Amino acid sequence: MIELVDVGVELGGATLLRGVSLAVPAGARLGVIGPAAAGKSVLVKVMAGLIPPTTGRLIIDGTDVTGWSEEKLAPVRARIGMLFQNYALYDFLDVAGNVGFPLAQRGLAADAIGPRVLERLRAVGLAGSEFKQPSQLSGGMKKRAGIARATIAAPELVLYDEPTAGLDPVTTSKVYDLLRADHDASGATAVAVSSDVAGLVTFVTDVVFVYRGQIAYQGPAATLADAPDPLVRQFVSGALDGPLEA
Repeated sequence: MIELVDVGVELGGATLLRGVSLAVPAGARLGVIGPAAAGKSVLVKVMAGLIPPTTGRLIIDGTDVTGWSEEKLAPVRARIGMLFQNYALYDFLDVAGNVGFPLAQRGLAADAIGPRVLERLRAVGLAGSEFKQPSQLSGGMKKRAGIARATIAAPELVLYDEPTAGLDPVTTSKVYDLLRADHDASGATAVAVSSDVAGLVTFVTDVVFVYRGQIAYQGPAATLADAPDPLVRQFVSGALDGPLEA
């Protein structure tokens, strides 16, 4: 579905990714873990076409889109849904307006958008909240509204940047239950960045460990705690010493 070939990213004189090569098959569920500022969010933003690679290539569904203009990338992005780490809900729109925004961008009529918005809100447990403002929602509700928006257009690829950050354990569990049910039904490819390793591995099947802008390890989620790489085992156990920045 998506492939990065020897990708490097430099912004503001800082090297954020270096030599990253990664292939994510269609229908896969990939988790991305690593210390703070290791390059995880940058990695998914490259996948979404939001940050262009400084070096290397981005290939989506067999097509090399490296260097494409914003206009040319638009139909590619229409196949991708993304949940941003800070919710990114528009404060000038109510919940229904936020969730339906991707469909409105595609030019769908309001009477066609409304039923799909209500269906998505029911699916994420926000039925009855369509007229609320983002400021009236709890953190967990904002996450669920973001998930509804990211998935309403039935994208082939969904990128989740910290889907459970700041949530309590019960809400975290409910969010991952929601993601599993959604992807079991849709079969979409999913890439999820999370600092909550224990919760993440209940959703994904494979994991990459990003460290100092590089992929230091890739392997199955089920055996992550017993990974052959000692750095990964230290991170999972919370015993990783030394500088954590990229």
